Amino acid sequence: MSLFSDTEQDKIAQAIADAEKATSGEIRIAIDKHCEGDPYQKAIDYFQKLDMDQTAQRNGVLIYLAHVDHKFAIIGDNGINKVVPTDFWNTTKVAMTAHFAKGDLADGIVAGISLAGEQLALYFPPQHGDINELPNDIVYLNETEKK
Repeated sequence: MSLFSDTEQDKIAQAIADAEKATSGEIRIAIDKHCEGDPYQKAIDYFQKLDMDQTAQRNGVLIYLAHVDHKFAIIGDNGINKVVPTDFWNTTKVAMTAHFAKGDLADGIVAGISLAGEQLALYFPPQHGDINELPNDIVYLNETEKK
């Protein structure tokens, strides 16, 4: 059984598409069952494995969630880190945590996507001829779950 229903997966993919309309940034979601150690480090590892460091403006964002271990991280690429304050993702994490605490993973991720998109739009508005550089589907890591 998949972590998210087809409807929830579609809702997440649509949230990514909607957020990316307001920014040249790219947002991806990576889902794991388990995360031994620091989720931030695991997100960094997957960021590179998913080629998220290959966007033209280096403005990709990865939301990583290890659902069984109740851990998550949000990371941005170097282009983002050069221009944003150090606490840039804190409000997004707080909003997501509120949903996660209620057991609502899909809405927590959608909230994170929406807030990330709003934040990215401030620093990386859409560019003329901008293309979707990364897929909007959920990446299931080390799992056989797929839509």
